[in-house]
Amino acid sequence: MKSRILPFACYMAFIAIHSIFFSEDTSDVPLWLYPLKITLVAGLLIFYWKDYDELKNKIFNNVQEVIWAVSVGIVVYILWVRMDFPWAMQGETGAGYNPFQVGGGLGVFYAGARLFGASIVVPVMEELFWRSFIIRYIISADFQKVPLGKFTWVSFLFTVALFGVEHHFWLAGMMAGAAYNLLLYKTRRLWPCIVSHAVTNLVLGLHVFATGEWFWW
Repeated sequence: MKSRILPFACYMAFIAIHSIFFSEDTSDVPLWLYPLKITLVAGLLIFYWKDYDELKNKIFNNVQEVIWAVSVGIVVYILWVRMDFPWAMQGETGAGYNPFQVGGGLGVFYAGARLFGASIVVPVMEELFWRSFIIRYIISADFQKVPLGKFTWVSFLFTVALFGVEHHFWLAGMMAGAAYNLLLYKTRRLWPCIVSHAVTNLVLGLHVFATGEWFWW
């Protein structure tokens, strides 16, 4: 259980530090906090990797899984950037994470760290927590005996709601949580959910770079 909880708890602890000690203005937030956060979370994932039995199989079993994972990831991105309604967010929207404000090679490093963290580390960490642990733990405390992709309305709705609460854009978070849950029910495997989540975050990151809409970060 702790192998799925601790990486997520570490990530959320940094979010708490951010909200308690710094304003939403990016200029007031040390940009190095994000690379540090991702390094620690990645380190925990590597340390506990042997415990993740659901990740010891192939990433994809067939072409259909590839299509489903990529398609869901892109659809979530398309909907996400259209759901920034004022009533559908928690608190005020800050300036976001702009790695290029420091300029030079350091800015490029921060940008790369942010994109790597969002598209590689975060999807693994979050899917292990939400789609492997929480959604099954709600069904049974002995969650590892619950098959991946087992559906109950309570576990579905509970994880969707909490996934929304985790994100600043709560409605977009709920939409994404529902989409990744449905993908889990469709494939009954975790890797497609991780890849789909990674696609969403990667395309959103590229969107941020192209538009300068740092508030998505």
